[in-house]
Amino acid sequence: MFNPEITLKEHDEARQGEALVLENDKNVSNSRKLYIESYGCQMNFADSEIVASIMMEMGFTTTGHYKEADVIFINTCSIRENAEQRVRNRLKEFSAAKTRKPDLIIGVLGCMAERLKAKFLEEEKLVDIVVGPDAYRDLPNLIGSVDDGNKAVNVLLSREETYADISPVRLTSNGISAFVSIMRGCDNMCSFCVVPFTRGRERSRDPHSIVKEVTELSENGYKEVTLLGQNVDSYKWTSEDGSEFVNFAGLLERVALVNPDIRVRFSTSHPKDITDEVLYTIAKHENICNYIHLPVQSGNSRILELMNRTYTREWYIDRLDAIRRIIPDCAVSTDIISGFCTETEEEHQDTLSLMDYASFSYAYMFTYSERPGTPAAKKLKDDVPDEVKGRRLNEIIAKQQQSSRAELEQQLGKVQKVLVEGFSKKSDKDLCGRNDYNAMVIFPVVEGIKPGDYVNVLVERCTSATLIGRIV
Repeated sequence: MFNPEITLKEHDEARQGEALVLENDKNVSNSRKLYIESYGCQMNFADSEIVASIMMEMGFTTTGHYKEADVIFINTCSIRENAEQRVRNRLKEFSAAKTRKPDLIIGVLGCMAERLKAKFLEEEKLVDIVVGPDAYRDLPNLIGSVDDGNKAVNVLLSREETYADISPVRLTSNGISAFVSIMRGCDNMCSFCVVPFTRGRERSRDPHSIVKEVTELSENGYKEVTLLGQNVDSYKWTSEDGSEFVNFAGLLERVALVNPDIRVRFSTSHPKDITDEVLYTIAKHENICNYIHLPVQSGNSRILELMNRTYTREWYIDRLDAIRRIIPDCAVSTDIISGFCTETEEEHQDTLSLMDYASFSYAYMFTYSERPGTPAAKKLKDDVPDEVKGRRLNEIIAKQQQSSRAELEQQLGKVQKVLVEGFSKKSDKDLCGRNDYNAMVIFPVVEGIKPGDYVNVLVERCTSATLIGRIV
């Protein structure tokens, strides 16, 4: 099953609230079966691969059908309210399966697990296991405890855990693209976000283990890796003896040098941290994609200050200008929140005008959703009416649709290097893949061309979201 937050390679397949089922029907007699369903960001999907690895070491096999499972895990997201509601509904559906299979174990992993542990275990009685993002190594003990008739919980956060020594089981992979987690946690404390409270403080993974993982992926035929972190630009690692220091630009270069035929992407960047050094590194290496996801959230400096984003409108524009100067041919996507606390109509217009300036290739666009426990929920009033939030969001979406179309039209008549992923979703007579700028490209099947190949495609036309052409 395809879906990245797994192949994700992309943001458009990792939207908040989408589910991914880790599946790999390796049927081994008398083994217990595991089913994992994931929601939310790319990190959650990458974490599910870590969990699958740990569970398979315990002797579990995996299934893509929850009714066949002995253990069901749902890896959760707390960023958006609708994602939480979908998870609750799904848990109720899983719980109903217990009437047919009393020994079935149901567990909640990830961000919601940490935030809502008491509700899940005591009030709603929907689950048997609750495991936070830093406690997956404890799964053998927790499963054992439930087997003995107890409920089990571990949501302790860690300042050291990076799972660097665990090889992810890439059960949903297409064998072409893979995620590589380079760091965990977040120190930014944006006022609307629960991540620092559910995933803990930032800690960076040993660069040698990252390069080793990418090398192994390359040797196994993978052609693309996406380096993951809540804020990749703040990656920094120092050896114990202090003799070696690696920042994100240095790591990016090390990964790019593993194999010039393996594409390198990364997500997500923070406007306050993305440096010219990183941009020059991207420009230097052809296999680092000319695509940057740079969430702006708002185009107004007062709102950005209330969000505790630690940059201004002017700072963000400066970073856009730097990208255009150093990497002239670079696509930029973003995140935008409409209707944040106290946002006025004029401040909303600032967001629209910044979108005009930026000409984003893609955007994740949401209305503000207050998350319990965040600084905004504690200190700010969610006072923009829902109908106003909705209307402003529609205006943002309309503008972004125009921008996305314009960005795609600029690629008409040009030859694009495309990494073939497989058949188009609509026809087995067409193949699809992504170009350097993360745009989907559709083109007719040509004999001998297979997933994992690079092809040159002349773009002849486009839809609002897709380029269409032919191999040349």
